[in-house]
Amino acid sequence: MLDTISALPGSPEPGSAPAAAGRAPHGHSPWLSFAIRRGGGILLSGGLLIVVTFFMVPLIPGDPAVAVAGADATKVQIDAIRESLGLNLPLGTRFIDYLTGIFTGHLGESFAYHQSVASIIATKLPFTATLAACGIIIVLIVSIPLGMLVGILTHGSRNRWLDVGFGTLTGFFQAVPQYVMATILVVIFGITLAVLPVAGAGSPASIVLPVAALSIAPICSVSRVVRRETATVLEQDFMRTARGHRLAAVRLYARHALPNLLTTALTLSGLVLSGMLGGAIIIETVFSWPGLGREVIAAIVNKDYPVIQGIILVLGAMAIVINLLIDIVLGAIDPRTLGGKTHV
Repeated sequence: MLDTISALPGSPEPGSAPAAAGRAPHGHSPWLSFAIRRGGGILLSGGLLIVVTFFMVPLIPGDPAVAVAGADATKVQIDAIRESLGLNLPLGTRFIDYLTGIFTGHLGESFAYHQSVASIIATKLPFTATLAACGIIIVLIVSIPLGMLVGILTHGSRNRWLDVGFGTLTGFFQAVPQYVMATILVVIFGITLAVLPVAGAGSPASIVLPVAALSIAPICSVSRVVRRETATVLEQDFMRTARGHRLAAVRLYARHALPNLLTTALTLSGLVLSGMLGGAIIIETVFSWPGLGREVIAAIVNKDYPVIQGIILVLGAMAIVINLLIDIVLGAIDPRTLGGKTHV
């Protein structure tokens, strides 16, 4: 029965057609073409990230030498500190030193703490990585089933109340800024109900509110797209044929609908999940979470150039890795995406 459905002409199901669609010409592996293309993209993105992280920092108002020396320092003391920090060197020379340090694993020394930036990042990164990983997992396991379920229940103009209610609620929560959502969660669960800690990372429960504040808007964004893609997939001819064969609901939707909507859903998820790293900076500050986000805010206040550059560089690299992993998963699900085109 399933073979009959899979053999339907024009069926877009990734499980039936990708073997031919994903095969590269002249016998080349599609994964090789993918690796070459994505490798070039990573080199370009990494180069831009390095340039941006270096040149954006000198644009921050204020003199780091003054911040290190203190308000009562004399001009002679400030000049001496500027020279010791290498801030008197030409911008080109400083960029070459910065580039050399990246490739040798030496990201410089903190102006404020007199510690290596690498050691500071190594201390704070596990907290940010834990927060981001939990948020990403929550977004994926909630938004895709939620959007798909609503799409199925509202298919064919059924349950209009659910369609309208889902669109209204997700649109509202998607528009709420993350710092506002964090504040609301603190007021409700930390102050009014007093059931969850609102600051620090002293217990496993401390991560609940930061993850919730980080995840709610992305869940709404991704689930709305999944709901729309589900409605589109359910209108396809192969889905009508599958329903005609009276397949079990789980097999019908998991085997035939889910693979066809995952391409678009995961593509959007890569963008949303990368954006969550930026949101983590705000969330960590609100909840006093001891991660990279809180540290970079303190570094900006202190004009601590090496720490700012190192943390933003690491966060940018994490975003690149997340998008690469999403592309690899997409390629495994639907080899047609290995050619650089997205099919739904």
